[in-house]
Amino acid sequence: MLVIVAPGQGSQTPGFLAPWLEEPSFAARIDWLSAVAGLDLAHYGTEADADTIRDTAIAQPLLVASGLVAALALFPHPADGFTTVGAAAGHSVGEITAAAGARVITAEQAMVFVRERGKGMAEAAAKESTGMTAVLGGDPDDVLATLRRHGLTPANVNGSGQVVAAGTVAQLEALAGDPPQGARLRALSVAGAFHTTHMASAVKRLRHYSQSISTHDPRTLLLSNRDGQVVHDGRQVLGRLVDQVSSPVRWDLCMQTMADLGVTGLLEVPPAGTLTGLAKRALPGVETFALKTPDQLDDARAFVEKHGQPSPLTTTPTWRLVIAPIKGTFAAGGAKSGDRLAAGDAVGTVSSLRDSVEVTAGHGGTIIEWLVEDGDPVAPGQPLVRLHPEAVA
Repeated sequence: MLVIVAPGQGSQTPGFLAPWLEEPSFAARIDWLSAVAGLDLAHYGTEADADTIRDTAIAQPLLVASGLVAALALFPHPADGFTTVGAAAGHSVGEITAAAGARVITAEQAMVFVRERGKGMAEAAAKESTGMTAVLGGDPDDVLATLRRHGLTPANVNGSGQVVAAGTVAQLEALAGDPPQGARLRALSVAGAFHTTHMASAVKRLRHYSQSISTHDPRTLLLSNRDGQVVHDGRQVLGRLVDQVSSPVRWDLCMQTMADLGVTGLLEVPPAGTLTGLAKRALPGVETFALKTPDQLDDARAFVEKHGQPSPLTTTPTWRLVIAPIKGTFAAGGAKSGDRLAAGDAVGTVSSLRDSVEVTAGHGGTIIEWLVEDGDPVAPGQPLVRLHPEAVA
């Protein structure tokens, strides 16, 4: 199985878009998304210096646009991607790239959303002196206990002994003087404490805008930063994108779900390298491909052909399926074929050693066919039941 991943803020480097913009169709698409975002993304991706593209309001639209346009270069006919890409995920702002790639929202909606996200987070960061520090190594339990002691939030849990602490400058200074045993600290050059309660005002801003965004259910399995679960309801995906601004990124759980899915190949869109590096340590045996420049496209397409296989969501209209969010054992809720479910009604529960998650019908409808039985083991994203959708008046 193939998973496509999109990196988050901090992965951008000066000039990383320069080789891509030599391709006229790529340049035209970047110009279009620049017009939507109200930013000269071609300039920022080729000529701007590191300090300029570190600005949250610039970095975030730049990352989403570059990932989306590179994906179009990889799959000139986007429908082809849905016959080969088994799952998609993105780290932090990269989750917007993944959601647009899975067709939950359009590219234009993604650019407006990320523009407002970047502005809102930059404004929230300016209200108080906050920051982030990478904590590398150490005992995981001791690391988390130390962060709690200093009032810090584990804003990114990236796996392989990488946790990013976020909070006020004073709290981070206290951590520097009293670090977890055996851990190394590295201060990050970011504008503020992202993915913490310090971003509350940005969440409020995005929740307001999200009310006007139409969504579709994902066309491929889409993994959520909140908990690594497969999320199959478009409105729920959008709600998680909003809440994620002030919630920790659990990339470790996303990679665990990739392992549960049996992923064999992971391809990272530009500016690539960060997530493939994490995968090499956390997902032994999974082949990785960091797509950095357009001269790699032929090799990237060969990688896709090697690992790609149809998603279980491609052969059936996605809005008629209820799927498993995690790997575990399914317990039916008692509904039978022919029963009518309202939107939000419980279908059953999937339980694992780590968690127990209630599964609900994202859309109302009549149960046509159960695809699993009570007590069956299920994989993340596995279809559980097929619904005939409610008629629209």
